[in-house]
Amino acid sequence: MKKLSEFLEKSKINGPKTVAVAVAEDEVVLKAVEKARKEGIVNAILVGKASKIKEIFEKNDMDINFYEIIDKQNETEAAKTAVSLVSEKKADFVMKGKIKTGDLMREVLKEEHNLRTGRTLSLVSIFEIPSYHKLLIVSDAGMTIAPTLEQKVDIINNSVYVARKALGIENPKVAILGAVEIVNSKMPITIEAAVLAKMNDRKQIKNCIVDGPFALDNAVSIEAAKHKGIDSPVAGDADILIMPDIEAGNIFYKAMVFLGKAKVASTIVGAKVPIALTSRADSDETKLLSLALSNLMVGDL
Repeated sequence: MKKLSEFLEKSKINGPKTVAVAVAEDEVVLKAVEKARKEGIVNAILVGKASKIKEIFEKNDMDINFYEIIDKQNETEAAKTAVSLVSEKKADFVMKGKIKTGDLMREVLKEEHNLRTGRTLSLVSIFEIPSYHKLLIVSDAGMTIAPTLEQKVDIINNSVYVARKALGIENPKVAILGAVEIVNSKMPITIEAAVLAKMNDRKQIKNCIVDGPFALDNAVSIEAAKHKGIDSPVAGDADILIMPDIEAGNIFYKAMVFLGKAKVASTIVGAKVPIALTSRADSDETKLLSLALSNLMVGDL
């Protein structure tokens, strides 16, 4: 796939999945859900303050009759109810409404819901960048602050899963990013990158080709890679970029969207169900695409 619109169509074919929206009284989120419903991507159960939810529907001339609403006045109770709907298989995935990400994730990870897999949860984003020749997966721009080596293995595996299931890439090329493309003992991230590449060689990380360290330029530009004498199947042709930390990931994400005019879809992977998060700064198209991606990630996580 070269366009995010391709997996938007794929999610329509997949059929609507039911999303439980935690603390649903958020106008931006509800407008995104309504658009996704009209596209045949989701049905939704809205959990939160019923009166405020109804006000938002009336204000935006949206038909509330398509939705089930569960009235919960307390954020904690709303989050618990939404996550319980998923754990009880009454909904397929959960979406963040007007609640802090950390508060929702704490509920998702409670043992009582049985949604943990033992893997690190990571935000996986798929970018359609005008200057790049294919869709590009990036992780992690929003969950793990300073991932350890073990957490990076999980982040790679989560990203590979998305590449295979959403985009149909059977053996994605994974670039481990740092500031430079050589191993430097004073830069631990470059050492970790080399270790991850060797783990892939020895089949400790499977279903992908991992190499690194890469600076960003030689991961996405074949000309830059050739100029620096880098001979690697990943160089200049990466399907997945693994960021060194959340700061680099977040800066890359926003630079691509606001300066690079990229389109993007994101979901949190690593639990038994996907978790859809949308930012107020995201466009309506991004929210729709993110719900479509979450639709495709439902099942066998």
